[in-house]
Amino acid sequence: MEAAALAKAQGAYYAATGVWPLLHMRSFLAVTGPKTDLWLVQTVGALVTCIGGQLMLSAADKAHTDRLKPLAAASAAALAAVDVIHVARRRISPVYLLDAAAEIALALLWMGSDASSRRER
Repeated sequence: MEAAALAKAQGAYYAATGVWPLLHMRSFLAVTGPKTDLWLVQTVGALVTCIGGQLMLSAADKAHTDRLKPLAAASAAALAAVDVIHVARRRISPVYLLDAAAEIALALLWMGSDASSRRER
């Protein structure tokens, strides 16, 4: 997948999932389960939204999409790890495994994008 298209897709996913608890905590909790520290949910949501926004903004400049790869792949891998670890510890709902699957797919797509970029050079 082209890096710019991947950045747009990941950015849109992050913007949507990040802003959700900021706009409607009740529905977010209904899907993801109860949380103790709602301020932390909102903090993570805000940061994920910021990452998503930057990915979408930077994707418009196709000449610099290689610079997105470390942030995009590492963000996806970090969020996947947190999902899997805390589901395994039974601290968060298994519904987070759906997000983990999406995050792993994103990280793998970025890795594939990196490999194809190197072959083209």
